[in-house]
Amino acid sequence: MSDFNDWNANIIREFRSNRGNVGGQFAGATLLLLRTTGAKSGQVRTNPLVYTVDGDQLIIIASKGGAPTNPDWYYNILANPTVTVEVGMEQFQARAIVPAEAERTRLFDQMAAQMPNFAEYQRNTTRQIPVVVLERLT
Repeated sequence: MSDFNDWNANIIREFRSNRGNVGGQFAGATLLLLRTTGAKSGQVRTNPLVYTVDGDQLIIIASKGGAPTNPDWYYNILANPTVTVEVGMEQFQARAIVPAEAERTRLFDQMAAQMPNFAEYQRNTTRQIPVVVLERLT
């Protein structure tokens, strides 16, 4: 297992052990766990991600810290948009939607205003960082 996978596994364990709260660099952050189905492997994958809220929807950003490529979970949601979300002690199914450009920019700017690291990530890459809307399924 890579160092990054170990790091994620530790955050996921801490999240689930502490009712959605974690320490370290994510202390006080709004954090969710996104469970996707692998685009190629079909295996279930879980990623901890910060989020913001827009109305009834949760907003996440596929920044990968400003890397030149999108994170794997982004390709998973493109192939399999029905996901499972964990927020605090709540777990629910959602549909992952990639918004069109005007909405993408509005949501990205809204999140970057709350979490300036995202603006820095965009400056560090030539790709346009995707925004994803998580719409709860009833």
